Amino acid sequence: MSFRLTGLNPLFNNFYHIINNNDAEAMVLTPADVKENRNSYVFVVDMPGLKSGEISVQVEEDNVLGVSGERKPEEQEEGVKYFIKERRGGKFMRKFVLPENANLEAIKAVCQDGVLTVTVDKLPSAEKKPKIVKVKHSSRL
Repeated sequence: MSFRLTGLNPLFNNFYHIINNNDAEAMVLTPADVKENRNSYVFVVDMPGLKSGEISVQVEEDNVLGVSGERKPEEQEEGVKYFIKERRGGKFMRKFVLPENANLEAIKAVCQDGVLTVTVDKLPSAEKKPKIVKVKHSSRL
């Protein structure tokens, strides 16, 4: 399987030439799992605090799966002092280069409890049969 993610590992393709710094930060701060099973690729992306209508899933540049959303930061209440503030608002984004056998017409996305699951079916693989070459008998040596 040939899979490329955005700028995480030398084995994966680096997209920083097509994204700006804000997008790069959003990508680093958006955790995702990618797995392959017999018939599909599955992308599981944390999108905390977002409803399904606030999430965008699209295929860009013919084979780049883009997942994004934005959570509005909480309004600061007057007189409230935070001791710890770790939850963040802002943009969530990930991009993945899909393998050649990804069926771009069969993509499903479901969001439940802040976790987005995108399933991309595989195209049926054509079984390659070996080519048989008939050996002819020659009377010449």
